[in-house]
Amino acid sequence: MFAASVPSREGLLHALYEAAELEHDLMCTYLYAAYSLKSEDDPGLSPRELDAVTRWRREILAVAIEEMSHLVAVWNITSALGGTPRFGRGNFPLDPGQLPAAVVVKLAPFSRATLQHFIHLERPRDSNEADGTGFVQPIAYKRPAMPARLTPMALDYQTIGVFYECLEDGLRAFIGHHGERGAFCGDRALQLSAREVALPGARDVVCLETAISALTEIIEQGEGSAVASKKSHYCRFLAIRDELDALERDNPAFTPAHPAATNPVLRPPPRPEGRVWIEDDTAAATVDLANASYALMLRLLAHAYHLRRPAPAKQLAIDLALALMRAMTFVAERAARLPAGPSNPGCNAGMSFTVLRDVSPLPEGPSAARFFTERFEQLVASAANLVGDPRMDRAHRLLVDAAARATRGFAQAATAPAVAPPAAAPVAPAPPATPIGGVVERAAPVPGVERVPGPGLDIVYEGKRCIHARHCVTGAPAVFLANVVGPWIHPEAMPTEDLVYIAKVCPSGAIRYDRHDGGPQEAAPPVNVIAIREHGPYAVRAAMSIDGGPTQFRATLCRCGASKNKPYCDGSHHEVGFDASGEPATTPRTDMLAVRDGTLAIDPELDGPLAVRGNLEITSGTGRLVARVESARLCRCGGSATKPFCDNTHQRIGFRSGG
Repeated sequence: MFAASVPSREGLLHALYEAAELEHDLMCTYLYAAYSLKSEDDPGLSPRELDAVTRWRREILAVAIEEMSHLVAVWNITSALGGTPRFGRGNFPLDPGQLPAAVVVKLAPFSRATLQHFIHLERPRDSNEADGTGFVQPIAYKRPAMPARLTPMALDYQTIGVFYECLEDGLRAFIGHHGERGAFCGDRALQLSAREVALPGARDVVCLETAISALTEIIEQGEGSAVASKKSHYCRFLAIRDELDALERDNPAFTPAHPAATNPVLRPPPRPEGRVWIEDDTAAATVDLANASYALMLRLLAHAYHLRRPAPAKQLAIDLALALMRAMTFVAERAARLPAGPSNPGCNAGMSFTVLRDVSPLPEGPSAARFFTERFEQLVASAANLVGDPRMDRAHRLLVDAAARATRGFAQAATAPAVAPPAAAPVAPAPPATPIGGVVERAAPVPGVERVPGPGLDIVYEGKRCIHARHCVTGAPAVFLANVVGPWIHPEAMPTEDLVYIAKVCPSGAIRYDRHDGGPQEAAPPVNVIAIREHGPYAVRAAMSIDGGPTQFRATLCRCGASKNKPYCDGSHHEVGFDASGEPATTPRTDMLAVRDGTLAIDPELDGPLAVRGNLEITSGTGRLVARVESARLCRCGGSATKPFCDNTHQRIGFRSGG
């Protein structure tokens, strides 16, 4: 790949830009195939066939997400070397020579040929798997070997795995020449870490070991390893092919996918061969919305790499990009089910993943916030014109929610300090410690919150958050009188310090306290913990901010999907007979976190899981360690097969989080 024995920084960045384009292209083609697969609302599949197709869709989407993880790893290496990550690529289909001769990239619905193409792309070095029918490059072209030049020139390679091995060799030579400190001169705070996004590739690249580890994972997990592991993309696609063979033997008419277009375009192309012009107005508007959501997602990712951690806008940009990905999925699935137009009878439309000429970062500051909020408003308006189909209805809901988050989040980010100290627990305003003129002036009551004054503290009770854990009525029966008419909380019946203890063991935070005797108020715990209660909610103890709200220290959050007070638990898991263990298996990797406290941001995704970011230990109900994470998506629909973590079952079962 590199003509010189020690590549230049420019040459390495050039190669990393090609790596980013490769990962980006593969991700889009896998997504397109997955979007075309049929689902339970589509006729023509037997129960056995539907089960298989549902698993294939889930598996292909999982591979696409891993490509996204690889892309983040490549971007982090690029940033570590002092470069600006590249988010652009050529529009589909790619012309010969844009990538090596053996790599053909175009959008095509799921089929045997498309699956074979994926197997060919992900093949190990010694594999003889041919490319899929219709995917052979129409023009025989091979990148020639070139002498060493100042201007970097990409060379040919047989498999993607060989490309990454050459990139690794070049990186080792470069670091050997410049040293780690000289090589990795980029600002570490610009990279994406596990704090911002729950992807394995989101790890800081700071030295040779971390950079090589990222490249090795890409090779072994994905593209063209020397020996394919069972978890590699190659073997996973082979498993789908084996199952496809069996289903086709039993039913030669088996058709797992909609006839989505191959290489759809939104305007008459100058070269129509191999492309499908989307003429139908509704289909074109749907594809346009999917493309615009995708383009804004790329802009947000580029913007995130332009902001230094822990700028609030960096996390916001990532959250909004992921929200757009979720909305885009529903729009793209709808596009694959709409007719392309009269020029292509029997052919459906499909998202074309159009990339704009400019996806570079926007200038940091209020102009970027204005750009993003304006664009979200336009997406919402476009989606509103397409509602009436279940998928478009869900996409519209997600876009409305994301637009509101963008408006609120960028306004908060403009005024928030880089690191905000934890605020006090959210309680009604406290009375003055010393009465003025002998009369204590009480603040106006907070709706739904009962404040009961006592000699040393006030008890604050929020009934909607109570899960009836009964620590109060059993630990302080003279203070909390069960099943009585009239006043039932009597703080004067127990010493202040004892009452503080009783309040702190309330897992839901329904009982809080506000001291006015000069004693300390409740403080954040030294370790952030989420405990998984047997057949019940998540019990959280941390300096947590829920949906951007004020910091609180205790809460129980719904994981059965049935609460009428989401995201909080209201005891509905008892009514619906929620059956979920509080003792999940410990994850394989549970390294100790460098920091164990700090703010824990919990953002309930609309119709989706709880997105959690911050230093966190997840434990079983008995206290056994389950995982240590800096970010996670926790199931709250009740249906995930990988509890406590989300596996996107919420999309299949149509989970609604309210609103």
